[in-house]
Amino acid sequence: MGVVVFSSHSLRSPFSTSPLSLSPLRPPLPPSKPPQISFSTSSPQMDPQIGGSSKRFMDFPYVSAPHRDLMVELVSTMESRLESSLLPCTLPQDVQYYHNHTGTAHACLHIRSGLKPSLIDFMLGSWLHCELPAGALNITSLSTYLSPLTDAPNFLMELIQSSPTSLVFILDLPPRKDLVLHPDYLQTFYEATQLNRHRQLLEKIPEVRPYSSSSLYIRFLVSPTAILVRIETGGTERMEEIVRHHVSSIAKEVLGTWLDWCACGERDMGEADRDYVAKRDRMIKQKTIEIDLGSSLPRLFGEEVAARVLAAIQEVFN
Repeated sequence: MGVVVFSSHSLRSPFSTSPLSLSPLRPPLPPSKPPQISFSTSSPQMDPQIGGSSKRFMDFPYVSAPHRDLMVELVSTMESRLESSLLPCTLPQDVQYYHNHTGTAHACLHIRSGLKPSLIDFMLGSWLHCELPAGALNITSLSTYLSPLTDAPNFLMELIQSSPTSLVFILDLPPRKDLVLHPDYLQTFYEATQLNRHRQLLEKIPEVRPYSSSSLYIRFLVSPTAILVRIETGGTERMEEIVRHHVSSIAKEVLGTWLDWCACGERDMGEADRDYVAKRDRMIKQKTIEIDLGSSLPRLFGEEVAARVLAAIQEVFN
């Protein structure tokens, strides 16, 4: 889930949502939280190779201005904060951007692997635009997988828009340990960080309804504090207002929490713990290919394009 924007659950699921009036989503974090990061609205200073390869990805051409601004800000902030641990994107050009032969489906894929050894396995961003009989589907995604040098949660965000007034918002720090067997893990990453308050605030909004993936496997992978909601408004302006003032605020705060608590913090782990985390991560990646990308890519882009993109993703996963 969230490994790439065109998740199969996104393509199968019905989209319905509703309108909203939120108070500012900026409640204080626990006193123990490290200093908050600042967010950049422009791309970080990067190697020309990185800047050139990511330009098309950072355009996010098919979504609204607030949606695009949010994605650019999140990607820029993540790359700025993790820059010293990330390699340039080396995907082939025909994998970074690809489309089907009829021109009805377009996608961009941006992957930067982590330096070894580092806490970062890889960072992955993507967008998809697909013209379907019921209308255009636009999905933007950002996720980062951590390496087995830490057992801290990964980061995942997807915005799935099936019309200008209908949006599914998925945001989570998926756990990498069993929360029943490791209650200290639950306390450290989910209770002390007060992540659950974001979902609780969203659920008070009239336009927001819970969203449930049709995949039981995906529902099993998310954390107890995961945000999986659908938003449906009466007009485009209202949706843009919600994304600009509410979805954006929450996404940026959760990313800040993840960067401070997960991506940049050392964890005391033994060899057996690292082996367990590595095995679990590997199985999730394999399952993602089997039940998600392996079925959705050929349907949208044809066998030839799908094979090319899947091979590139598989190489990163390995």
